[in-house]
Amino acid sequence: MGVCGKKNRIKSFFYNLVHFLAFLFVISQYIELWIIRHNLEMAMRNLSVTMLSTVCVIKACNFVFYQNLWKKIFEYVSETEKLQLTKKDEAVNKIIFYYIKYARCVTYFYWGLVTATALTIILAPFFVFWSSSTYRERIRNGTAPYPEIISSWVPFDRSRGFGFCVASFYQIFATFYGGTVVANFDSTAIVVMTFFTGQLQILSVNCERLFGDGNEVVNYDEAVKRIKECHLHHLYMVKFSSELNSLLSPIMFLYVIICSLMICASAVQLTMENTGNMQRIWIAEYLMALIAQLFLYCWHSNDVLSQSNQVDDAVYISAWWSQNVRIRRSLLLLGGQLRRSIVFTAGPFTMLNMATFVAIMKGSYSYYTLLAKKED
Repeated sequence: MGVCGKKNRIKSFFYNLVHFLAFLFVISQYIELWIIRHNLEMAMRNLSVTMLSTVCVIKACNFVFYQNLWKKIFEYVSETEKLQLTKKDEAVNKIIFYYIKYARCVTYFYWGLVTATALTIILAPFFVFWSSSTYRERIRNGTAPYPEIISSWVPFDRSRGFGFCVASFYQIFATFYGGTVVANFDSTAIVVMTFFTGQLQILSVNCERLFGDGNEVVNYDEAVKRIKECHLHHLYMVKFSSELNSLLSPIMFLYVIICSLMICASAVQLTMENTGNMQRIWIAEYLMALIAQLFLYCWHSNDVLSQSNQVDDAVYISAWWSQNVRIRRSLLLLGGQLRRSIVFTAGPFTMLNMATFVAIMKGSYSYYTLLAKKED
């Protein structure tokens, strides 16, 4: 994909050109939205895709402009797992292999969903064309334009002929670009969140085993070493989770706002009387993808928060009673450190968790009922 840039100048120029063309396409969508603003149905259809296209471009810019920070996070994830696997700890390895397998399943599912959404967006207009003989006849006699893939403006006639082919090619390119960026960005962020959840589980296991079962003889130096390792493990997780949050939080703040509007707009389109069956299928699939995207972020962020709120309990489950007063004091300091929660946010106003997801769904339904009453 090349969103993180390349050292090769030719490749860098090519990737930058792709990003620039995508940016121009989003601008053309807003121009078209202004032109058709008086037609509610067309404006709704344009708005539902334009908002998502805006988020796609912002995600791509985030990858490009903050690629060094992303690389640091990737290196931390890779080095941490490699170090843990070299110790050949059965309990730790079991957790690592489990969350890696889970992350792969989520990634495959999400890529499949995004691919299905992109193909539905591209193929829906052609299915409309082939499924309606009346519409085909109107196109032949010149009373109707060819079906467009995405509502966007071009400085030439895109209703038929060569102009239609050029516009369609540009729209197909933009659709694949957006799908690739969304799938890359979201799956990467969700996999890293899964990593933090798994590492918190490993930290809990290590805290429980600090002093064995109470019968194990652990001298002072060894006890301090184990406590120090747990402390540093959590400290690095807090540091890199904070850096990941700094990358995701502004985007998620924008997405939370936009998602409410897009879900509402899609729901309104579904209930419009003049919406065809094929269009309803397209809108329903698109709506499902929107909700799934938001749900995955909120679910995995909620997992990290829940696990980080429980990790300090493992300190008190350990055989702390078998140690002397000096070790117990160090253990209390470790417990205090572990009480610091790892939280992912959507801007400065809300945490990214299941409560936020439910609130967005309720808000979208409220907007939908308001617009539905207005239509009546």
